[in-house]
Amino acid sequence: MIPRELSCEDVIERLFDYLDRELDAQQAEDIEHHLARCRDCFTRAEFEKRLRERVAASGTVSAPPRLRRRVRRLLDRFDKGGSDELH
Repeated sequence: MIPRELSCEDVIERLFDYLDRELDAQQAEDIEHHLARCRDCFTRAEFEKRLRERVAASGTVSAPPRLRRRVRRLLDRFDKGGSDELH
């Protein structure tokens, strides 16, 4: 099937669905066709992909021990009814 010509607005509106692979094959093909021709939308899509990769990778880094102890103390205070001390 011939890809439907999408505007930049159409692509940006559907970009997150495309990146999440939530579009059907035809919709994805339409966006890929547009991205192959439009440098601005391609750049935006690449930025969003890289940002997602960095966010995902940051979730695998452990917090430093000092930060974990501080958070644990704050949570302990909260559990003991000292929630006003958190503000």
